[in-house]
Amino acid sequence: MMNYAKMIGLAALGLGAFTALGVAQIKKLNLPQMVQETDAAVFGEITSSTVFKVEDPVDGPQYFTELEIVGRSMKDAKPVTVEIVFRGGFLNEEEGVHNSEAPAADDVRVGNKVVAFYAWSDQAAGRGANFLYLAHGGVYRAVDGPRGTTVLGRGPGYPIVSNIAVEALDRQVLDLYRQKVEGR
Repeated sequence: MMNYAKMIGLAALGLGAFTALGVAQIKKLNLPQMVQETDAAVFGEITSSTVFKVEDPVDGPQYFTELEIVGRSMKDAKPVTVEIVFRGGFLNEEEGVHNSEAPAADDVRVGNKVVAFYAWSDQAAGRGANFLYLAHGGVYRAVDGPRGTTVLGRGPGYPIVSNIAVEALDRQVLDLYRQKVEGR
């Protein structure tokens, strides 16, 4: 049987090796920081969700989900239809991949109302795309209630901390994008 000191030493060695490999970190942004780092945001309804595969010569098959959201831009309040991509998804029951940073399936169902923040990437998904910013931290479900539509907050560390009326969020985000354009 292994003695206690040897077990502690092996545990410390294992922890050191794990730490040396690096640990994933979640980026925490407030709403002004999120607006600074994104190209735009949209409030609307998810009208389609499609998974596609890209064959990467180095990394092999890569799977992505593309959402079509029809609604209005929170950057300029104009009607918009936008396609937004995130990593992960399944073509069928056997072919695809889960991604721990992807949004929850309940948040990105066709028919859901959402607020989504995104940024263009020339390299995204093998073809260039609007990429969902911060993956699961870039999309927020909105629900209708007796007082109107409410965007569901996620708590401290997320750009939308608490539940907020979509109209109030619209005003905040629109003002932040205007400040960004003006260089303030």
